[in-house]
Amino acid sequence: MRFIKSTILICSFVFFSSQSFAWWGVTGHRVVGEIAQSYLSSSAKKAIADILGNESLAMASNWGDFIKSDSTFNYLNRWHYVNLVKGLTMDQVAGKLEQDTTHNLYNRINFLVAELKRKDIDIAMKQMYLRLLIHFIGDLHQPLHVGRPEDLGGNRIKVQWFNEPTNLHSIWDEKLPEFQRLSYTEYARSINFTTKKQRKEWQNSSLSTWFFESYQIAQGLYDEIAQPDQKLSYRYNFDHLETMNQQMLKGGVRLAGILNEIFD
Repeated sequence: MRFIKSTILICSFVFFSSQSFAWWGVTGHRVVGEIAQSYLSSSAKKAIADILGNESLAMASNWGDFIKSDSTFNYLNRWHYVNLVKGLTMDQVAGKLEQDTTHNLYNRINFLVAELKRKDIDIAMKQMYLRLLIHFIGDLHQPLHVGRPEDLGGNRIKVQWFNEPTNLHSIWDEKLPEFQRLSYTEYARSINFTTKKQRKEWQNSSLSTWFFESYQIAQGLYDEIAQPDQKLSYRYNFDHLETMNQQMLKGGVRLAGILNEIFD
């Protein structure tokens, strides 16, 4: 009986983990956090250490998913994404992001930045808001977090990854990053090559531009799926690895820029 109970507990943990710990997966979020850490100003590093202690940006980056195991935080679920219909221009995307008053990834990022600039919030709230901001900038750069409402950002688009059933969203959440077989520190070191000019351009563009970039990538990803249960494998990885790496790199650079602005 004890063995049966232990088996059920382990299986339950695996199930809920697979349902809850997504959005770039653990590795992808940590890559974004690790890259951001390398571009923090000295004053931002100190301020963040005052809030998180010895917790690095990489290790804080998955809190937004881990907390899904606590149902009292279910209200945060809609904060991880924004849904946009196909065929929009950059101006239309920007307009819809500004007009949508329901809690979503765009307006919650703006909310968190504004809250973290306040001087009168307590340390527990600062910790939560900072961890969420780190996570959401990673989410934003996973293209299918700016996906279509009818398929829940690719979750309803069934595909096969090396003959195993999955969905398009999961491919970009977990399958592609994990396929590289790198630790998050190895991954960050392998792609973290930027110029000062690049960093300035990426950081200084508007938040709506970041969303439009992910939106455009997502539209291309949708167009590539021609049939249900389409088989994806080595070629898909080859075709999309550069895009995925660029998105994680941009996410890290931009996260550092936001944190430097907040805490400098």
